[in-house]
Amino acid sequence: MPALPHPSETPAAADAEALLHLRDVAITHFESERPTPAGVSFDVHPGETVLLLGPSGSGKSTLALALNGLIPHAVPGTVTGTVRTGGRDATTTPVAQLAATVAMVFQDPDAQLVTGSLLDEVAFGPENVRLPVEVVLSRAEVALRRVGLWERRHDTPDVLSGGGRQRLAVACALAMGSPLLVLDEPTANLDPQGVDDVYAALRDIADDGDRAILLIEHNLDAALPLIRRVIALDVRGRVVADGTVDEVLRDRAEELHTSGVWRPTAALAALRLRRAGYDIARMPLTPAELREELEASAPVAGRAMEVSSRPTGAASLPPLIRVRGLTLWRGRAPVLHGIDLDVRRGEFVAIVGANGAGKTTLVQAVAGVLRPPRGTVRIGGEDVRRLSARARAERVDFVFQNPEHQFVTTTVFDEIAYGLRRRRLPDVEVRARTSALLARFGLADRADAHPFLLSGGQKRRLSVGTALVGGAQVLMLDEPTFGQDRARADELLALLDDLRAEGTTIVVVTHDMQLVAEHADRMIVVADGRIAADGPTAAVFADDALLARAGLRPPPLRDAFTGMSRHPELRGTVRLRDLPGGDA
Repeated sequence: MPALPHPSETPAAADAEALLHLRDVAITHFESERPTPAGVSFDVHPGETVLLLGPSGSGKSTLALALNGLIPHAVPGTVTGTVRTGGRDATTTPVAQLAATVAMVFQDPDAQLVTGSLLDEVAFGPENVRLPVEVVLSRAEVALRRVGLWERRHDTPDVLSGGGRQRLAVACALAMGSPLLVLDEPTANLDPQGVDDVYAALRDIADDGDRAILLIEHNLDAALPLIRRVIALDVRGRVVADGTVDEVLRDRAEELHTSGVWRPTAALAALRLRRAGYDIARMPLTPAELREELEASAPVAGRAMEVSSRPTGAASLPPLIRVRGLTLWRGRAPVLHGIDLDVRRGEFVAIVGANGAGKTTLVQAVAGVLRPPRGTVRIGGEDVRRLSARARAERVDFVFQNPEHQFVTTTVFDEIAYGLRRRRLPDVEVRARTSALLARFGLADRADAHPFLLSGGQKRRLSVGTALVGGAQVLMLDEPTFGQDRARADELLALLDDLRAEGTTIVVVTHDMQLVAEHADRMIVVADGRIAADGPTAAVFADDALLARAGLRPPPLRDAFTGMSRHPELRGTVRLRDLPGGDA
């Protein structure tokens, strides 16, 4: 896919000095055999908002870490080519000096939080570039208010949810006031209100016109209104497209789809509908555009919806998980209040809610990661507290929101093999099953690498793989698609569907409403530490008042198809898999 000319090559862009200047940049991690990214060249100028796309493992996060010198100064790696940030060579200029030019939000917010209160955390960066006290405090307050955390400024970061820590990391970057802002999946663990807060703050920066934003993001439905330029990498980390949103996301939709990167939900739906014979002339990027294209097109003769059904057998089975009166505290603050919950064998359950609602605490208590009160959580009739670690692992396995929290070995191969060896399987079987799983998850060529040296998406796949080998009755996953490209996310979710069909109970915590719509047959809404709703996914999504109270939004496709007049067969559709046209 040959690259398009990008805006930095136009005379107007050349008039301003580039904040970021990359030429033939290749980065090879410690112990890696080949560079990713490989041969990247582009400029970013003041006033630009740039989206960087690419498959998992293409080097997006690695490239971001090189922009402020963390690679090679703090993270081992070899950088070739030219990386100039604010006119300085990022490979030789100390990170502390580059911080005045480029502010970073890492994929993992925990990697950049160092102090004891939210206010101190946001003030830390401006203090270290020796700004006056009054400027530091003013910037810290404005940044915390922008992300909705000012009222919690005296709390420690440790008490925030994963989404709360992500908001805090964004506030830290905003407070720096740097000319270039680089954000690596800043909304991956945020609820809808958190996403709105972050993008409202980014729009303010973009509207100023004198600062630039480089964004790595999978949630394109939220990012699109902000983005003016798109740069796409291929799996080897080479630039294959660089142009406006229309030039890349609309005109090259099929090519990008084939490469496995994320696309807006409306575009994924349009690709399927085109293959089914629907006349969609202009590739839509939003639900409103998809609806407009369909309403302007002729009906498709003989077209009727073929809705795939969800498994229903689980409803007749006795509960596998039984939770009664579960109340947990964090310090003196209650997090869960009298939770009653049953989950049956073979269900695919989505637990959703706003950041800080108690979702992760709930699933960690059920999995035994947190110690619940005696007798309140039973799996297969047995009290989780009374089970040995091995017996509990045979019943339930848990995949953390941050995959690094569960790695225990020094190679990717041993990480997968660890669970099999604990079951005392023959070495030949351990090697065969480990190799097969690594191949299935696209990690075979990283078998000898240290888990911490993987990309964010590769770490997530490894963490899921370590859970799958255990063969537990229940698999619980906290934000399972975090860091994944579209192709890998689809593979992972298809694998979860297969496991559910074989009898494994699947419980996911997620903010991805399209994931919930596509895969979950049951939806549990948690609000303020209590269960606000529990029912079939379609029924919960149909309750607009409930969604509003819980700070949730319906899947994007519902907005596109509700009340459709020209194509009544599409009315009420919320799942891509229910659209004609095959996989897209």
